[in-house]
Amino acid sequence: MAFLVAIPLAFIPAFFFSWFIYWLDRYEKEPRWLLLITFFWGAFIAVIGAIVGSLVMEVGFTAILHDETLVELAGGSITAPFVEEFWKGLAVLVVVLIFRKEFDSLLDGIIYGAIVGLGFAATENVLYFVGQYSEAGWAGMFQNFALRVGAFAWGHPFYTAFTGIGIAVARTNRNVLVKIIAPLLGYALAIFAHSFHNTILIFVTGWGSLWLVILAEWFGWIIFLGFIFWLVRKEQGLLKAHLQEEVANGLLSQAQYQTAVSFFQFGARFAALGAGAYRATDRFYQVCGELAHKKEQLAKFGDERGNAAIIQTLRQEMATLAPKAKT
Repeated sequence: MAFLVAIPLAFIPAFFFSWFIYWLDRYEKEPRWLLLITFFWGAFIAVIGAIVGSLVMEVGFTAILHDETLVELAGGSITAPFVEEFWKGLAVLVVVLIFRKEFDSLLDGIIYGAIVGLGFAATENVLYFVGQYSEAGWAGMFQNFALRVGAFAWGHPFYTAFTGIGIAVARTNRNVLVKIIAPLLGYALAIFAHSFHNTILIFVTGWGSLWLVILAEWFGWIIFLGFIFWLVRKEQGLLKAHLQEEVANGLLSQAQYQTAVSFFQFGARFAALGAGAYRATDRFYQVCGELAHKKEQLAKFGDERGNAAIIQTLRQEMATLAPKAKT
């Protein structure tokens, strides 16, 4: 029974938080099917890999330290951050290697990193909830729910977002040295942030110190959210720069341009819903974002695996959708 309760307690909030992350990607949304695969990589592959890796490292630390307390400390401060961030970060690396054309910016790195982190957190929470139930009953489970889903909800997505940023920097840079160093640095920052959280909780002695930790972490997450909004604003500028040419060429009307670069496009989608043109309108503005990014990549990296051909394909699709797209 506890297991059946733990699953929705862990996964429903994780799906809601994933929707929020998806919503933050305003102009060129990642494919939902790919985000879903990334989420379930975190929920299953990363969890299994982390469990196996943790067991191996625990054997090593036990052989070296010969002290149960030190082994437990090493498990939380070293083993868990190292293996968990490796397996979560591997999902982002797989995305950029196999689906390179879907990976366009720093924001994409954050999106994929956060989504895989939320998937990992969901399964981890199920295990913790069931464990707390076995120790302290329903009260223990719901108290753990309040801490892990309420107070520390953004931990895992926050950590792995650093790995995502590192991989995104490598993806959007031509320098070979940067391509090597950036992912490793992002991974190191993910480990550091994760280890800092796990280690500082060891020294929590009561509700007062716990609240200080919670406030400190939320402060960091809010600052990071501000960084995300800055990236969104930067992406808006990219659309403004590259879509002006499409207005001049007559592919995009001025009204459609204004909607395409707007942070909120609810009006256009609401009008499209009433006119039975929601799918065409939604796809039209998605194509606008994709076109702007591909033009940016063409300018920075040249044809790079067919950027010029992709741009022409997107322009053709825009021409088809434009008469149906609402503003």
